[in-house]
Amino acid sequence: MSENPILHSTIKGKGIPLLILHGYFGMSDNWKSLGNQFSEAYEVHLIDQRNHGRSFHEDTFNYEVLVEDLYRYIQCHQLENIYLIGHSMGGKTTMLFAVTYPELVRKLIVVDISPRRYEPHHNAILAGLNAVDFSLQNTRALVDQKLSEFIPELGVRQFLLKNIYRLSPSVLGLRINLKALKTNVSEVGEALEFSS
Repeated sequence: MSENPILHSTIKGKGIPLLILHGYFGMSDNWKSLGNQFSEAYEVHLIDQRNHGRSFHEDTFNYEVLVEDLYRYIQCHQLENIYLIGHSMGGKTTMLFAVTYPELVRKLIVVDISPRRYEPHHNAILAGLNAVDFSLQNTRALVDQKLSEFIPELGVRQFLLKNIYRLSPSVLGLRINLKALKTNVSEVGEALEFSS
């Protein structure tokens, strides 16, 4: 991996750049339907944040590095006067980005989160994902069955199952960097500190 890897994205449409960042355990594909609609008027960038989707995996995981990842992405694509949409964890990333690099941001939309601290509440999800043994749970149905022991909500499990992909015809894997997300789970709920 290069020293400064660039986030994976799907880009569609033309016009003002509209960058969309997903939440914890999510991926750019979560915004595909809305991204398609927005691409009729904007150049939409559906971005996978580090340790998610098809982007690179790193041990370090906090809002400061997520902001720098986004900055490198914007520089690489030579974007300016951008619109940002951030959902949940992506919302915190975009808020911190907007105050760190205000000259780059034209509009900011934050979905379903504020800059305050949130108590950790992902323990069942992390336990369920850690309990999956892909040598035993080698189909999506079996992974879902294992997750259901920890996560009763079907909608949550379906959301998490989007992270399952085929490493080979007979082997499944996770797109997320589960180890890094588990190690740094407290970072996701931390309050943002804005310097004045």
